[in-house]
Amino acid sequence: MPSRSSRPLALTQGDPAGIGPDITLAAWLRRRELDLMPFLFLGDPKVLAARARQLNLTVPLREADASTASDVFAESLPILPIAAGMDVIAGAPHLVTAKATIAAIEMAASLSMKGDTSAVVTNPIAKSVLYDAGFGFPGHTEFLADLATRATGKPVMPVMLLAGPKLRAIPVTIHIPLKDVPQALTSDLIVETCRITDHDLRTRFGIAKPRLAVAGLNPHAGESGAIGKEDEDIIRPAIAVLRNEGIDAFGPLPADTMFHDDARRRYDVAVCMYHDQALIPAKALGFDDSVNVTLGLPFVRTSPDHGTAFGIAGKGVAKEDSLVAALKLASEISRPIESNR
Repeated sequence: MPSRSSRPLALTQGDPAGIGPDITLAAWLRRRELDLMPFLFLGDPKVLAARARQLNLTVPLREADASTASDVFAESLPILPIAAGMDVIAGAPHLVTAKATIAAIEMAASLSMKGDTSAVVTNPIAKSVLYDAGFGFPGHTEFLADLATRATGKPVMPVMLLAGPKLRAIPVTIHIPLKDVPQALTSDLIVETCRITDHDLRTRFGIAKPRLAVAGLNPHAGESGAIGKEDEDIIRPAIAVLRNEGIDAFGPLPADTMFHDDARRRYDVAVCMYHDQALIPAKALGFDDSVNVTLGLPFVRTSPDHGTAFGIAGKGVAKEDSLVAALKLASEISRPIESNR
């Protein structure tokens, strides 16, 4: 198996009509300035070439694979070709490209599980386009977990982490309607989410004893049952189980007082009960440089914390900051795993 230094990151194309190509080109152009680890782009070279012309960027492209990408990265952007299936127009998503978008994710996961690449970094996808093509998963997170389960034969529970310079936040329930959250929320789900979080913060982020601040579900964490029973009946028992296992979890805490500067100094990660409870503060405190990380997988996966932004694709205004942060974090947190191979 090649050494870690020769293993690139696997960077998927995302939706080729979105800003994925824009920010990929911009990140490669800043590779020396930012000391970026080599990455292998999985996607259509014609899309990257057309977008570079549209943006008036000079970026040499070179076909490569996981074994050669690191060698060519300094002078060319290495690409493992996956044809988009049509001529892509920036800002105009099309159903035809869904197959290639999915194939890039599958290939990236496979390469990383085999050890040919150090980690998976995913450019943004358009879920509606994939759904129309028959994609059966709520998003990247669930799809990657399914790929890992099928490859390893072991059940994989993915945990979504938003990691920024000021806050790490996890939603226990993710892509479900708000009205369904109380029914989906269980003590077992909270416990397993926190176990995975504690484990990965130790082994991947190097935090010896992670501090997990657990949010309540209801306003004021339920006011001892006066504003909803879930905090006392579901969340508090889960925290008791975790503390008995030696995990430093505490709460439930009122979410409206968890995210100011002094409060954040008390914990390493905020464990929230639903999607927006976690993502609103995470994006407010670090919109351009937060990273989406999937915990619980047998490989490292990160992603920019934004969408496809079709409205600005090809216009030269997309910021590559979050992708750069995702590439850097993938490089950093893959190191403990690599050293234990």
